[in-house]
Amino acid sequence: MTGIIILAAGNSSRLGQPKQLLGYKDSTLLKNTIAEAFLVPDVVIIVVTGSNNQLIEEELDPSRIKICFNPDWESGMSSSIVNGLSALLCLYPDCENCIFAVCDQPYVSSLVFENLIQEHSKTGKGITASAYSGTLGTPVLFNKKYFSELAALQGQEGAKKIINRFLEDTASISFEKGNIDIDTEEDYNKLISEL
Repeated sequence: MTGIIILAAGNSSRLGQPKQLLGYKDSTLLKNTIAEAFLVPDVVIIVVTGSNNQLIEEELDPSRIKICFNPDWESGMSSSIVNGLSALLCLYPDCENCIFAVCDQPYVSSLVFENLIQEHSKTGKGITASAYSGTLGTPVLFNKKYFSELAALQGQEGAKKIINRFLEDTASISFEKGNIDIDTEEDYNKLISEL
C-alpha cells in the first residue's frame, strides 16, 4: 500500500491569502490535488494542514481522507513531512511507500502519482522523484527504508535534502509542468488566464 501525503500547511505569505483555497477548475488547488490522488488505485490519502486549518478543513470531506493538523507548521516544511508520515504510520503501520505532494502544483495528475509507483516497482530504487526544469522534486515517492531519514528532518529542510543525499538510489519520472507552482498573485493570474 502507498500513502499519499499532501502538504497543505503553509501560510502563503507571498500570496496574501490561503493558496490551498484558490479557485481552480471548478474546485480549489488543494481539492484538485486530492481529486487526482483519489484516482490512484490502492492508496490512502492524508492531508497535513497548519495555517488557516479551520477554513481549509471545512472544505474537505473527512470520510474520504485523513486530515492531520500540524501545530508546528510555522517551523517549516519538515514539520509537516514529519507529522504527515507519523499520522500515516500510526493509521497504516504496514505502509510500504509514501508519496509527498504539495497543493500548489496545479498540473499534478493521477498519472504522475501512478508513474511514480510504477517506476519504483520497475527500478526497485528507494526514491522516485518528479523531474522538471533540471531538478528533482515533488511529488516524490519514498520507500519505507527512508522513513527514519524523513522523520529526522528539521526546520526548512524538505525532502530534497534526502533525494540529494541518496541520488544513487533515486529514479525519476518526467512531470512536464511540475515547475509551475503558485506562490504569488501573478503566478495565479497567469494560471487562470491559461485555463
